[in-house]
Amino acid sequence: MKYDIWQIIGAATTVVFAQGAIRLLVDHGNTGLLGWLGAGFGGTLAAHGLLVAVGLALTGWSHTRAKALGRRG
Repeated sequence: MKYDIWQIIGAATTVVFAQGAIRLLVDHGNTGLLGWLGAGFGGTLAAHGLLVAVGLALTGWSHTRAKALGRRG
């Protein structure tokens, strides 16, 4: 059960920050959730990319762990 929750958190992180990266590419001034960084366009875009990668890694890891415990899907 705990790996299912981690998988949901990872997928949600991926979706939220991928959407933020796309929004930032369309409107360079709209920094969204990472506006507090103050890193400018490049830094904020890199942070969005890093968080998307973290979400993907978390989702993949938790899915692999859940399958290793015997859950098929």
